[in-house]
Amino acid sequence: MNCYFVSDLHGKTELYEKLFHHILNHPPEVLFIGGDIMAHGYLEGEDKDFIMGYLYSRLSDLKDHLKDRYPDIYIIMGNDDPRVYEENIIKLEKKGLWHYANQKIFAHGQYYVVGYSFIPPTPFGLKDWEKYDVSRYVDPGCSHPYQGMRTVVPDYDTEYSNIKMDMDNISEDIDIRKTIFLFHSPPYNTVLDRAALDGKMIDYVPLDVHVGSIAIQRFIDEHQPLLTLHGHIHEASTITGQWKQKIGKTHAYTAAYDEEKLALVNFDTSDLDKAERYLL
Repeated sequence: MNCYFVSDLHGKTELYEKLFHHILNHPPEVLFIGGDIMAHGYLEGEDKDFIMGYLYSRLSDLKDHLKDRYPDIYIIMGNDDPRVYEENIIKLEKKGLWHYANQKIFAHGQYYVVGYSFIPPTPFGLKDWEKYDVSRYVDPGCSHPYQGMRTVVPDYDTEYSNIKMDMDNISEDIDIRKTIFLFHSPPYNTVLDRAALDGKMIDYVPLDVHVGSIAIQRFIDEHQPLLTLHGHIHEASTITGQWKQKIGKTHAYTAAYDEEKLALVNFDTSDLDKAERYLL
C-alpha cells in the first residue's frame, strides 16, 4: 500500500496546506501523522480551535473532494500537544476523518498499525506525554515526569510507570513482523535521535547527544517489526544527513525536520527500501 508519513508540523498551517494539496493531487492509501500536531506553547495562544476548527474544516473538504480515495489516516499526539485536546482528536475520529492510534491496535489489510505517543523525560515543562524510559533515571538537565505541568489527570502512576512496561504489554496476538509502529519518540542511539547537544554540559557532566527511547530501541531489536515511524528530534536528519535506518530487518523513518519545509516521507509497504523523502 502506498503511504505518506509526516510529523511535528506544530500548527504551521503553511505546512498543512502543502500536505493537503499534495494529498488532493496524489492521494495515498494511508497517511500517518506522528504527533506534535499543534503549535508550541499552544495553551497560551488565542486560537483554541485548531483541531475542531482548522483541521476539521480542511479534512472535511478533502474528504468531500476525494470521496472513496480519501486516505485512512492514523494519528497520535506528541509531547508538545496538551492532552486536554485529546477529546477533540477523538471527536474527529468519530466523524470518520482519522483513526486515533495511541496505544491501540488496528488491522489494515494484511498489516497492523500500533500508535504510541510517550517519550522519555525532557527539560520541557509540559509532561502530558512523558514517562520514564527503562528506569527512574533522568538525563542531566531533564525533569521527572511527575514534575512540571499536566493538562489532565493521568490514568497511570507517574512515578513508576515507564515506556518499557508499555512495550512489554503490546499484544502478542498480532504478528509484529507485519506491524507498522507510529511512535513519537525515536529509538535511542540511532541517526533518528541525534540532538544538537555537542559539547554541552550541565554541572560539568557532558550531555548525551542521543535522546531517544532505550525501551523503544530494545523493543525494535528484539521483536523486529516491519516498520517504525518516528518524529520529535527535528535536527536529527540535518546533523546525520540521514532520515532512515535499518535496525536488523526493521525499517525506521523519521519525518521530523528543522527547516521551514514539509518533510513528506512516501513509502510503499511492498518495497520499504525505496522510500523517499520530499522537502516541499
